[in-house]
This record gives sequence, structure tokens and C-alpha cells, in this order.
Amino acid sequence: MRNTLKKYKLFIGTMLLLSVIIMTAFYSILKPAKVLPIYQPAQVNFELVDSTIQHQKKYHTIADFKLVNQNGDSITQDFYKDKIYVADFFFTTCQTICPIMTDHMYEIQKQTISDPEVLLLSHTVTPEIDSVEQLKRYAKKKLVNASKWNLVTGDKKQIYDLARTSYLAVKTNGDGGPYDMIHTENFVLIDKKKQIRGFYDGTDPKAVETLLDDIKVLKATDNH
Repeated sequence: MRNTLKKYKLFIGTMLLLSVIIMTAFYSILKPAKVLPIYQPAQVNFELVDSTIQHQKKYHTIADFKLVNQNGDSITQDFYKDKIYVADFFFTTCQTICPIMTDHMYEIQKQTISDPEVLLLSHTVTPEIDSVEQLKRYAKKKLVNASKWNLVTGDKKQIYDLARTSYLAVKTNGDGGPYDMIHTENFVLIDKKKQIRGFYDGTDPKAVETLLDDIKVLKATDNH
């Protein structure tokens, strides 16, 4: 009787285990693949969006640009053609969130260093201070790999326009002069079609992990 009971319990246990395995397998098969949203200006905090496009609900892409990187090279949209990239805004003399953001951008550089499809782009919001020479010193200090990551400076109006009408990533400073900007902690994920696919807190390690995972999602989507 005891042997029969043991066999019965073993049978029930085996069937339950098989049921869990089968259900897990079905869930994995049927679970919809993660798809990243395509962000439009109307979906973003209005403080970060220029008033001319705050109500735009479709067709938003990153505008063409021409800036100069830490090595004095001209950087245009062509450098990022058919690439996935992460963009942010910073300044080299910032002592608050910028060092944390730069360290996290370095982590992204490290994690994607062997992947030619993924690049990085950091724009200074104080181009009057961040000359090519200043960016070069900063890049050397922060171990920036120029083949992967551009720190760019240039015309302040162009950077302001990019920040407010393309990347939707900085606030305007009404108390300052023309084109003054207050940068945020946002990292912005851009796809191969120049569309915004995500915003991430560049000071939060978990958000950066999510960003790295979303890059994988984007690569899988783009390759289909």
C-alpha cells in the first residue's frame, strides 16, 4: 500500500513538473516580442520640446547637423547613418550629474565596444567654454574611444535647436541669454531611421541596464 502511494505521489509530482515545463515553453513561444515605441514630440514633457513642435504626433526624426568633435573632426549625420546610437547633453565643467552620466556612457561604450552598429554622441550645452581642446582633455580623462563616441561642440543655436526640436532633451533657460539650455539627465536612444526609441535616466544604473537591453531589442527588430 505504501509503495503504491509512493508511486502515485511520484506520478503526480512528475505530471506537475511536466505541466510547468510545458506551460513555460508555451508562454515563451506565445509571449509577444518586446517592441520599442517611436516617440513623437506630443508624447514628451512639453518643457523639453520647442513650442513649434509640441503638438506634432508623427514623422519626427533627428535633423541633419554639422558639429566638431574632440579631435577637431567634422561630425554630421552621415557618421551615424544606418547606426543605432545613444545621445545626451552635458558640459565638461559640470560637477553635479554630468560625471555620473559620463561614467554611465563609458559603461555603454564598454558594453558595445565590439559592436559597430552602436555609437554614442554627447553634445555640450556650453560650446563657448567647451572648445575642441577642452573636449579633447575631457575625452582623454574619461577614456573616450573616438571611433565609438563623439563629444561635440559648435554653433550654440544649432546645438540648442537640436536639443529642443530633435532630441527633446533639454529645458530652455528663460533667465539667460539667447539659446541658453539646462540639460537633463536623459540618454536618448535613436534607431537607424533617426527616430527616438527611448529616454533613460543617465544617472540611474538600472535605467542604463534597461537601455542596453533595449539596444538588443532594437538590433533584433532592425535585423528583421
